[in-house]
Amino acid sequence: MPQIAQLAETFSSQIFWLLVFFGITFFVIGRGMVPRVMATVEARDSQIAADLAAAQAARDEADQQEEAWRTRENENRAAAQAVLAKAKADAAAKTEQRLAKAQTKIDTRLAEAETRIAAARDEALGELETVATEAAQDIVERLAGVKVTKPTAKKAVKEALVHG
Repeated sequence: MPQIAQLAETFSSQIFWLLVFFGITFFVIGRGMVPRVMATVEARDSQIAADLAAAQAARDEADQQEEAWRTRENENRAAAQAVLAKAKADAAAKTEQRLAKAQTKIDTRLAEAETRIAAARDEALGELETVATEAAQDIVERLAGVKVTKPTAKKAVKEALVHG
């Protein structure tokens, strides 16, 4: 077999060219391309780290602003509650004043009405005494045939009203 005989002659040549090819490949790829790829990967990693740091800083800033906003909002809410409570207190005080004035008017009218009623009752009692006195005089005169004087009849009616 001639191929096996040629193997020894071409084997060293093939090994030589294999070493030359791998050497050139190592220097081109290993020394030229790999450092550029590694630099790109490192730049990308550093950019990602910087972006993450910026995002965290932005998140922290947003959290601080949100907390400040919440604080302001709570203060504003408390101030609004205070204004509302003051307005309610003022309205209640005004209502109390109006009610007091109305109650005073009602009490005045009630006192006047009670005075008028008492006067009317006294007048009615006075008229009742007069009518009762006259009726007593007429009844005694018709039944007993005795004429009774007005003061005597009036005295008898007053006693009957007091005891009656």
